[in-house]
Amino acid sequence: MPISRAEIVTESGEKLINRLCKHWAHKLEVKQEDGEGRITFDNGSCLLQAEQGKLKVAVESLDEEGLDHLEGVVARHLERMSGKESLDIIWEN
Repeated sequence: MPISRAEIVTESGEKLINRLCKHWAHKLEVKQEDGEGRITFDNGSCLLQAEQGKLKVAVESLDEEGLDHLEGVVARHLERMSGKESLDIIWEN
């Protein structure tokens, strides 16, 4: 399974995880505890970990096309949930 990772500089990691997990919990399988979240999509998954001063994000999918799609979906939602804070999201495969 192809995987992409991003380390995003932010002091709002836990808040972003909470918002994303709550947002997707009504239609996807979501697990959240102790500064971590896991969201399971039809074609892959997203793991989020809050650390001091950053948010670690990993997405995996069945194929490269699905991975590209999940990168975009997760990035757009993170940017929307961050409010006025600007996030620099650079995916590394």
